[in-house]
Amino acid sequence: KEVMVPFGGFDHNAQSLSVVVNLEERYAGFDGLNLTWETLEGLVKHNGPLLGGNKSRPLPRVIAEYGEIQDLELDTYASAEAQAAALADDIAYNNHDIDDGLRAGLFSIGDLDDVPLVGPIFTEVRKDFPDLDESRQIHEAVRRLIGTMVDDLLNESRRLIQEAKVASADDIRSLGRPVVGFSPDMIALEASVKAFLFENMYRHARVDDMRAKAMRVVRDLFQAFQEDPDRLPDEWRNKLDGVSPEIAAQMVADYVAGMTDRYALEEHRRLLDVGEITK
Repeated sequence: KEVMVPFGGFDHNAQSLSVVVNLEERYAGFDGLNLTWETLEGLVKHNGPLLGGNKSRPLPRVIAEYGEIQDLELDTYASAEAQAAALADDIAYNNHDIDDGLRAGLFSIGDLDDVPLVGPIFTEVRKDFPDLDESRQIHEAVRRLIGTMVDDLLNESRRLIQEAKVASADDIRSLGRPVVGFSPDMIALEASVKAFLFENMYRHARVDDMRAKAMRVVRDLFQAFQEDPDRLPDEWRNKLDGVSPEIAAQMVADYVAGMTDRYALEEHRRLLDVGEITK
């Protein structure tokens, strides 16, 4: 995001759209994938409308340009399925981060005792299975946490849909508010979980160190390819002929964003490690 600020910024939803409508090369007759309108709509606005109301943030270029080809109704909500997918992300991230944090030793099960929602479930697991080893305690507790959040999401969404009296997908889009969501109690509980993770995991010294290293790798790769496009693979380098600096920067960002972690590290080592010269 930082390196793309001078060139219009970087938005992960816009990047997802770019991958599926431009960057994938699977068909002879066109670029991108042959996805439905509903899928594309969900990719772009699963977190809510991008236009209208008090929205002041400019549209990412990729989304704005695609909107001229196909109207994704950016001033309305996405389908119930897309709204559910957005909250499924929250459920997955929160619970997998608890799992990862425990297994990485960033915090302990005891540290979770006072965290609403999480602490009581770990206590319940220890009561039900007093002789269970820690690894299986974690698996069981995380499974129950996911189930608890999913049950709440289903029950509250059912209530919201009944309250709104929606009868079609278009009713959901034009309602002006989500029909999929957590209950007020679960929203408060989830906020406590996120606050704990922010303090004890996301801002942990070890994680901060890894984040700084990852940012440096991405920044270095972007600058290396932007300053010397000849370092890009032929199929990417050829796309840069005659394009504006903004489009060139976006193409470099597309290339770097498509790298796996391992490949990015290998490319960083190959391009920027002076020790490679002697090998």
